[in-house]
This record gives sequence, C-alpha cells and structure tokens, in this order.
Amino acid sequence: MKTIKNPVQSEINIKKSQFICSLFPTKNKKESKEIIQKLNQQYSDATHNCTAYIVNDGEGFDDDGEPGGTAGKPMINVLRKNELHNVTAVVTRYFGGIKLGAGGLVRAYSKSVMEAIGESEILEIEEYDVYKITFEYSDIKIVDNEVRNNNLESIEKEYSDKVTYCVVSKNNLDIEKIFEKYSGKVNVTFKNKQFLEKI
Repeated sequence: MKTIKNPVQSEINIKKSQFICSLFPTKNKKESKEIIQKLNQQYSDATHNCTAYIVNDGEGFDDDGEPGGTAGKPMINVLRKNELHNVTAVVTRYFGGIKLGAGGLVRAYSKSVMEAIGESEILEIEEYDVYKITFEYSDIKIVDNEVRNNNLESIEKEYSDKVTYCVVSKNNLDIEKIFEKYSGKVNVTFKNKQFLEKI
C-alpha cells in the first residue's frame, strides 16, 4: 500500500471549468471530515466540492450535487487504482458555463485526482499492530530500554497522570511477551491495526 507524504494541490481547466484537486494525508474519518469541512468553507463560492477518502477506519465519497456517480466514485476509483491509502481528495469545481456531460465529468474528476497524485511524493505503508503501553513516570527508563533493545517504534507518546506509548514492532515481535516480566508495573494492551509508513 502507499500514501502521500504531504498535502498537494493541482489545477486543470476543461472547457472553461476550473478543477482544483487538494490531496491530504489522513489517518481516519475524523481527519478526513475536518479537512473536507475546512475546504468547503475555503471554497464556499465554488459550484461543487466533491470528495473521496480511504483511511484506516473506512472509506467514502460524495458527488456534492454533480450527477450521481460522475465525481466522487471516479475519484475514489483513481485512489484505489493507485493503491493509495490514508488519503483524502477534494476536487473543487468552478463551472465555466459549458456542460461536460456525464462521461466528460467522470474524465474531468478522474484526471484532476491523477494530476495531483502525479505531483505527490509517494510513501510505502504497511499494516501494523499497534500496542498501548501504560506505566508510571518512574518506569520510563525500563520501558525506553525495552523499546530500544527490541527495535520497537513509538508512534505516539502521551504524558498525563501516567505515561502512555503507542508502539509497533518492526519485525512482528510479541510486544505483550516483551513486557511480561514487568507485569503489574507496565500494562500492555492491543490498540488497533493501522497503516503506517513502512518502518
């Protein structure tokens, strides 16, 4: 699987209509919906803001008033064809006065997403099992040593009343087994599966 490294924007003009494709790396539906909402506000004067996303917890698309199946679906098909994951695409259209017809719209929205992908830096991603490790501040040294010695990757750290690390194993080690000896001090639970940049 692949994703894009950074947000990208590209623009094409077809029969006086302007198509602006914004591509964003996103991990979940919440992030996708926040980006879509932001772009809807940014381009509130546009004729349409059509969307497609494929993320860890699902996928979706929306024609935003274009004839059914002529915008969102072709957009998500381009993402699938390019094996892209954890990505949100928004194509903003400013109507130029010339109707494109159903086939023309499908081609225009597909081309718009393809152009943006062409300008993106693509990263390889893989599905990893993410584990949550919770422990006291006094045990940071122990946990850091195990993380380092077992070649684990911390993808998230949270410091509140206790310390929480979200970690993945580069070589599919049993993370629960690694911390078994600290039972009672270090709590390890399976969090979820996530597509992450290849470690």
